[in-house]
Amino acid sequence: MAIKIDKKIVGYNVGAKDNAVKPAEQGDVADVPQKAEIIRMHEKLERPEGMECLEGATYKIRTPLDDHALYVTINDIILNPGTEHEQRRPFEIFINSKNMDHFQWIVALTRVMSAVFRKGGDVTFLSEELQAVFDPKGGYFKPGGRFVPSIVADIGAVVEHHLRRIGLLEPDELSEQQMLMLEQKRAEVEAREKAASEKKTTDDADSVEASFPPSATLCGKCNTKAMVLLDGCQTCLSCGYSKCG
Repeated sequence: MAIKIDKKIVGYNVGAKDNAVKPAEQGDVADVPQKAEIIRMHEKLERPEGMECLEGATYKIRTPLDDHALYVTINDIILNPGTEHEQRRPFEIFINSKNMDHFQWIVALTRVMSAVFRKGGDVTFLSEELQAVFDPKGGYFKPGGRFVPSIVADIGAVVEHHLRRIGLLEPDELSEQQMLMLEQKRAEVEAREKAASEKKTTDDADSVEASFPPSATLCGKCNTKAMVLLDGCQTCLSCGYSKCG
């Protein structure tokens, strides 16, 4: 049924006549709950006013390739403090050393990384990219048998450790059952090698700490010298990787 409208339309409601929703009056606007503004990381974000320092941590990197250690400092900024959206993000990175041979590329690396940190988004890829850098002259072993392909990769490992520490990366830990199995396998290998050969010592002051059997080989997954032959299959005593699946 057609209805002729003779007046100017100034408003309308959708719905049944009995359940018609009245338009909100001007005085009711203050009663509408406002959502809290969430501050996210972006490249224009600056240090908070009145804050002359940021929370952070300094890590020491000692390599057999140099007499002087590297000191990596990563400072963080806390976004949305005191709210349910509180988050700690890396803000800047500094690397210092007495050795001036690496000064030029270290300054460039820290500036680029700090710019990536301040831009926001997912910054966890930095640790993966840095750890994939290989030195053409060869890498070195860290205490415990872990192989590091370059100094840049060592810096990437520090960045990964810091990201796990502040919660941007999930901790990569073995389950309790896996830990018990690895401890049992390690005890079997050590007992077998102790009965088969005499204990050997070395005069090399820079030798790797013997946390794994001396006959262990390098694991291709965790870069740790912990691969041993168990039940006819190469198995890593550090991460549990096995070539037999």
